[in-house]
Amino acid sequence: MTADLALHTQTSSNDTDTLGKHMRQLVQLRWMAVLGQLLTILVTHYGFGVELPMQAMLIVLAGLAVFNALNELALRFRHRVRTAELFMGLLVDMATLTMQLYLSGGATNPFVFLYLLQVGLAAVLLAQSYAWVLLGVATLCFLWLAEAGRPLDLPHDYHLGIHSYYVEGMLICLVLNAALLVVFINRINRTHREHDARLAELRQRAAEEEHILRMGLLASGAAHELGTPLATIAVILGDWQRMPFLKSDPDLGEEVTEMETQVQRCKAIVSGILMSAGETRGESSGETTVCEFFDELINDWQSTRKVGEFSFQNLFGEDIDIASDTVLKQTICNLLDNALEASPAWVGLAVLRENDALLVRVIDRGPGFSDDVFSRLGQPYQSTKGRPGSGLGLFLVFNVARILGGQVGARNRLEGGAEINLRLPLDALRLKEA
Repeated sequence: MTADLALHTQTSSNDTDTLGKHMRQLVQLRWMAVLGQLLTILVTHYGFGVELPMQAMLIVLAGLAVFNALNELALRFRHRVRTAELFMGLLVDMATLTMQLYLSGGATNPFVFLYLLQVGLAAVLLAQSYAWVLLGVATLCFLWLAEAGRPLDLPHDYHLGIHSYYVEGMLICLVLNAALLVVFINRINRTHREHDARLAELRQRAAEEEHILRMGLLASGAAHELGTPLATIAVILGDWQRMPFLKSDPDLGEEVTEMETQVQRCKAIVSGILMSAGETRGESSGETTVCEFFDELINDWQSTRKVGEFSFQNLFGEDIDIASDTVLKQTICNLLDNALEASPAWVGLAVLRENDALLVRVIDRGPGFSDDVFSRLGQPYQSTKGRPGSGLGLFLVFNVARILGGQVGARNRLEGGAEINLRLPLDALRLKEA
């Protein structure tokens, strides 16, 4: 339910952002229309010698420019755009075009076909009902122009072909309509593709978060069930350690000690699961430093794993305080465990500071990542281990990094092996004050 609510909220935000992009494109197109109308009026009046009511047409054009400037100011102040505003903007554009045509020949003006541009934009930008309304308005405007438009005193020279003023005007109108539709619709389609891509990403994220929630509930239940048998095994092993026959068999005593170590590791894992679920077993997250955190993590990890050689480089520099976060510890242990499985003989860990971020670099000398794994890195159950249920380690690492505002990068090293880089903002790691 929480994931669905978050998806709905972010989808609404993306829809609003898309409407804002459409409005910006309309504003840009309107500035082009203002400039185009101005040039057309001047060229027609002074270039072709056609008498036009210049003052009235320039006043209409100035009103359109003021309206567009107000729209641009609203966008710059992050005004939330609604569908009705796009519709009203197209109505204003249609009204302006109608007034200009009324003053310059009415329905006989070849630029009357610019109504098609307005209706086409409405069909692409708005719902079907809005587009039909604009089509009806355009039809009424044409009928009104046919009855009330001011005719221009132009020669009826249609027989001259391309040399006719009317034919030349129709050609310009055709090219202008086609060019603006191609440019604008391509931009709109790109905006829709970006919007669809964001929606797909949000759906994928919601599905992953739901998957993590199910795994968390399952892990928490399993941890409760495992607590009792682990405690029983620990008691039995403790009793065995006190038996006399173990003192005479060092190999068996060593195996029992190893079993105790692994049981303690299992109990620590169970405690970590319950702590992550909000059900601590007496441990508490307190304040530590970067260096102390990694020293403790490495000691715990090395004491419960068998690794041939482990290389640790602390290049962080001046130490700072952070929260002792169990989830972060488990995340880095997941990276080290993956590296250990790929390269049991050698594992490397480096801790660095890049500006205001912590960079954790885990290196191994294994076979590296295949191209197929690279293409789906961070998705659940993407693994080269071939075991059911494997492939969750990096999936959890990617999600923890995303929650903390960080990034995960992976690459195959030229000298062999793989490298995982976990970059986390230091602000997200600091202990928050109550």
